[in-house]
Amino acid sequence: MAHPSLRQLRVFQSVALHSSFTRAGDQIGLTQPAVSRCVTELEQHLGIKLLDRTTREVVLTEAGRSLAVRLARVLEDLDSVLLDVRGLATQRQGRVRVASSPTLSANLLPECIARCRQEHPGLQLLLLDRMQHDALASVLSGEVDFGVVIEPEPGRSDELHAEAILSEPFCLVCPPTHRLARQRSVRWAALDGEPLVLLDHASGSRRLIDDALRQHGVQAPVAQEVGHVTTIFRMLDAGLGISVVPTLALPPSGLQGLEVRPLTPRVERAIVLVRRANRALAPVAEVAWGLVRDVAAKRA
Repeated sequence: MAHPSLRQLRVFQSVALHSSFTRAGDQIGLTQPAVSRCVTELEQHLGIKLLDRTTREVVLTEAGRSLAVRLARVLEDLDSVLLDVRGLATQRQGRVRVASSPTLSANLLPECIARCRQEHPGLQLLLLDRMQHDALASVLSGEVDFGVVIEPEPGRSDELHAEAILSEPFCLVCPPTHRLARQRSVRWAALDGEPLVLLDHASGSRRLIDDALRQHGVQAPVAQEVGHVTTIFRMLDAGLGISVVPTLALPPSGLQGLEVRPLTPRVERAIVLVRRANRALAPVAEVAWGLVRDVAAKRA
C-alpha cells in the first residue's frame, strides 16, 4: 500500500492553518486546483474525510483536526533533522580513525596530524599503526574510516576503493665500505649474490621488492627478514648485508654511517588512500582524506 507523500502532508498542514485552499496555495506556491488535488489524494490514501468544503470556507473534520495537531509536531521534528543533516556537509569537528602501515605512519602521517591540528582544531586524527595486512583488515571491518597503505595486490577492487596519492622509488642502502657504495647509482642486477636484509612479508613493500628482484634476474640470499626499517639499518651497521627500502622509509635527517643509492631501472611503489567500496565517507572523514592527499601531493 502506498503511503501519503510528504508534499501531500505539507499541503494539508497549510490548508488546516489557513482554512483556505487559495491562501494555502499562495503560501506554498501552488494553484488552488493543485492544493485541492493534493488534499483529495491524501484523503484517498487514508480512507477518511479530512475537510468539509463549502463555497465560503474549509472546515476540518474530527479526523482532520486530529491529524493537523499531530502533524505539526512531526513536520517540525522532520525539518529539524534535515537541518542537522545538511549541517554535516560543512562539519569540521569529530574523530577520524586512520590505519597506516609503519613507514607511512613514521614519515607521512605525523605531518598530516600536525597540519590537521593547525587547520581543523576540532578534528582529531587518530592513527592506528598497523602492518599492511592488518591495516587493510581494519578498513574492511569498519574499525577505521580509511587507510593509508601501499597499493594492495590486484583483485581487491570489489572490496576497496583506492586513490593513488604518491609514488616513490626503491633505493639501495649499504655500508660505506661496500663495493656498491662507490657507484652513483646501482643496477638491480648488481645485487645478485649479495646477502639481503629485507622487510618481511607482512609489509606491503616486500611483494614489490621480490617482484623487482625476480624481474631483473637477481638471485640473492635473504640473510634476515624484519618488521621495521630501523631494525634493517642497525643490521646493516653490524655488517649483515645490504638492503632495498622505499625512499619514504629513510629518516628526513638522513642515515648516519650508511650510504643510499638510487636503483636503476627505477621501480616505484604507489601509496594509496583506501576505504570500503560503495561506502561514502562521513563529511568529517572526507576532510581528513583530502588533507592527507594534499600533504602527499606536496611531498611528490
